[in-house]
Amino acid sequence: MKKYTTIELRTELENAGIRATAQRIAILGFMRENPVHPTAEFVYEALRDKVGSLSLTTVYNTLRLFVEHALVTMLTIDDTFRCFDGNVEMHAHLMCRNCKKIIDMPMPKEIAAFLDGIDNFQADEVQLYVKGICKECK
Repeated sequence: MKKYTTIELRTELENAGIRATAQRIAILGFMRENPVHPTAEFVYEALRDKVGSLSLTTVYNTLRLFVEHALVTMLTIDDTFRCFDGNVEMHAHLMCRNCKKIIDMPMPKEIAAFLDGIDNFQADEVQLYVKGICKECK
């Protein structure tokens, strides 16, 4: 995974029309550099000792702001589990019902071709979830 500079993250925020605070830069950097599909609580725990004046509320509000500006996506695979994805390229997700791990997988070409073929509609978000048991839990 690529390591992002503060300048790159600041530019990405500013291009999205978001004021680049230290907290927002740190949260976006974490989301871009850690493809783990974290919850807001996970992001908070990972950053709280590294970022001054960071609260769980700030993380929640920042992630919601990022979702609104298409910098991250929110995954709501089931009613009790909400997490976030820093990879905004079109892709699918595999979720293990046992350990709850989420794995990225390329979007099947047939689905991408189907979406491109829909007349008078431009898809800007597609969420494909496949639930099952991962190889570690089998």
